[in-house]
Amino acid sequence: MDLNKKTYLLITGASRGIGRTMAIECSKKIAPGSLVVLLARSESGLNKTKDQISSNNKSIIVRTIPIDLANAQKSELQKAILTSLEGYNAKDFERALIIHNAGSLGDSTKLAKELDDIDYWVDYYKLNVFSVTVLNAVFMKEFQDIEKVVVNITSLCGIQPFPSLSYYCSGKASREMYFKVLASEEPNVVVLNYSPGPVDTEMFHEIQTNSHDENLRSSFTEQLEKRTVLTTEQTTAKFLSVLEANKFKSGDHVDYFD
Repeated sequence: MDLNKKTYLLITGASRGIGRTMAIECSKKIAPGSLVVLLARSESGLNKTKDQISSNNKSIIVRTIPIDLANAQKSELQKAILTSLEGYNAKDFERALIIHNAGSLGDSTKLAKELDDIDYWVDYYKLNVFSVTVLNAVFMKEFQDIEKVVVNITSLCGIQPFPSLSYYCSGKASREMYFKVLASEEPNVVVLNYSPGPVDTEMFHEIQTNSHDENLRSSFTEQLEKRTVLTTEQTTAKFLSVLEANKFKSGDHVDYFD
């Protein structure tokens, strides 16, 4: 896959961590005249990402849209994409690429048998599943006439259970299956479920500190001590190599260690 095309690139959760690094590194690959759109709650975080992108590549346009995906309605997601395209038409681009990176861990201090708060479940799925699928549907409709690449940042937790991570595992599994169905329905769209591996992010440290499961906490601590945790730069480099090689079947789950 040749990434050096005039691209509309949208990344959620782009204010920090993996999302920020992916935004920066992807922006180095795409062609002049491309448009990069950054979504997240933190306006200051988005501006930091924008500044880093602009310092590396002045031939592209970067727009930031602060939005709380946990509470966004369809109309707000539509407005976000339409606002980002101000002065452009979808057909101005050779390719549209969306990276669904935003997400949260959920409460890891409890076991599955204790998770009886329906409101918490609904709120968790609003951010991690519902807003993702609706945003993707809006994206698909807006860019229906051009080449599209859809990336879901998933996890080993989406295909393997981990004690104390009921919210995270079930959310990732649901989200990944949605994108597998999308791939089966849309043969002309490239869909990738990319699992970044254990990365040194706030979420990694949250599990290492707060997980109810002692073995999981110990495992994460050991990875930190042995320095086997990946950097956001390492996993992003692998992600880009996976896209460029394009040897995966659309909809596949591809892990950093594959």
